[in-house]
Amino acid sequence: MKILFVGDIVAKPGRVAVKEILPDLIKKEKIDLVVANIENLAHGKGATAETVEEMREAGVDIMTSGNHIWFRGEFAESLSRDPTILRPANYPSDTPGFGFTFAETKKGKVLVINLLGSQWMNQPVEEPYRTVDAILLDQVEKEKPAAILVDYHAEATSEKAALAWFLDGRVSAVIGTHTHIPSCDATVLPKGTAFVTDVGMTGAIHSVLGVKPDIIIKRQKDPYPVKFEWVETGPKAFRSCLIETTKAGLAKSIKRVDSELG
Repeated sequence: MKILFVGDIVAKPGRVAVKEILPDLIKKEKIDLVVANIENLAHGKGATAETVEEMREAGVDIMTSGNHIWFRGEFAESLSRDPTILRPANYPSDTPGFGFTFAETKKGKVLVINLLGSQWMNQPVEEPYRTVDAILLDQVEKEKPAAILVDYHAEATSEKAALAWFLDGRVSAVIGTHTHIPSCDATVLPKGTAFVTDVGMTGAIHSVLGVKPDIIIKRQKDPYPVKFEWVETGPKAFRSCLIETTKAGLAKSIKRVDSELG
C-alpha cells in the first residue's frame, strides 16, 4: 500500500500547490491514500468547510490537524460530524471531534491517529503515550487495519523521535508535523516503522512559516504587538512523504516528495 502524507497546508498558496500537484502525483505514484494536515488551511489559521472541500476535491482523503484547528469556532461543527477530519486524540474526551479514524482503501482499511505534543504547546492535552496505547489496544485487534499512520503534531524534535521509537514495530509510520520546516531524516526504524521528524509546510516559500517576513522580524525585534499577515502570492512549496507498506502493515520505505511552483 502507498500512503502519501502532505505537510501542513498553509493558506491560499498551500491550497493552490495541492490542487496543482496532487492529482497528477496520485496517478503517477499509484497512491492508495492521501492524508494531509490542515490546521492552517484557511488564511493561515484554522479551516473552513469550503477550504476542506477544496482539498477533498484535489484528492485528500483524511485530514489531520493540531492546536490551531480551534481558531475558527464555527469549524467545531465540522469536527463533530465528519470523522475524516481529525483533531488530536489526546485532547479531553469531551472536546468536539474525532482523534482517530479508519480510511477505507482498495488494499484494506488504514487507522489514522492524530496526537499533539505536550512540550512548549501550552494546550490542555493528556500524555500522548498512554493515549496512543489505549487506541491501539482498543482498535487494532477489533478492526485489524492493513496499516496505521500517526500524525504527531509537536514542537520538540525529541518528542517526535521518542514517540516513533516507542511505536516502532507497532504502527506503519509516525509523521511529525507543526514546525513547518522539512527535515531530511526520513527513515524506517529497525522494527519497521517509518519516521520523519517534520514533513514540512505546503505553502508560500517567500515567508516565515507562511507569514510575511517583516511581520515576524518586527515581532522578534521590537516589544510592540503585531498582527500576523499571511503571504498569499508568489512561489509555493509542496512538501510530502510517501510511505509504502508491506502486507504485514509495516513500512517497506519512506521517501520525501517535494516540489516547488513559481
